[in-house]
Amino acid sequence: MSVVSRMDQAVNAFVARCAWFHQPMTRGRARMFALQHRLNTRQRNSVLKLKVATNCSDWDTRMRIIQACSEEVIADHQHGGGRPHWKILEDLGLRIGLKRRELQDAQPLPSTELAWAAWEGLMANRHWLEGIVANTCAERINAPGYGSGLFRKHGWFGIERLRWGKLFGLAGDELEFFELHTEADIEHSDTGWRAVEKFARQLRMEDAVVKACERNLYVWEHYLDGIAAAGDASRS
Repeated sequence: MSVVSRMDQAVNAFVARCAWFHQPMTRGRARMFALQHRLNTRQRNSVLKLKVATNCSDWDTRMRIIQACSEEVIADHQHGGGRPHWKILEDLGLRIGLKRRELQDAQPLPSTELAWAAWEGLMANRHWLEGIVANTCAERINAPGYGSGLFRKHGWFGIERLRWGKLFGLAGDELEFFELHTEADIEHSDTGWRAVEKFARQLRMEDAVVKACERNLYVWEHYLDGIAAAGDASRS
């Protein structure tokens, strides 16, 4: 089995076990996701992913990482009309009943802070090829083809677009965050998958990158579980 097939297998296992994907979406969970994921998008793309770029010895891959980070935190001209992704998520938060001040003053949950600490170790203190897996393994599930049923057809944010649209009565451009992120994340995750395919065998790191994928997806599961628990405790 190729190293990419083994990583795809790890992603499929994550989709199958992670409760977030299989439990109903509620207003509380959606609001908490907007509050936390706005923070997470900024932290991962202004701090954590850039550590991977710093360590990366392949120039073209380094530039693709930096470009992806710029789209997330500065301006996405290709998918987001010149707006950063965190700002588009902030606007979505307003549409589901949050105040802009709530979004801007939000603090990370303890579970989010723990995820950041784990990612610091998995992205800053590892070989760059392991780090780029951390950059992209969760983005990968926005690409169709993982899981089963509607998830396999639409990918994670395609499912969220359907769930949030039904829950809040939103449609079209009101849900643009999920659509643009699906397109951007497929592009961004392709960078990681292509880098692994190109360099893992050459560097004799096949087992290391698969293990990195598995570990990072467990951190993502912890991150989403924390949002679900906090959302359930705040508002239904």
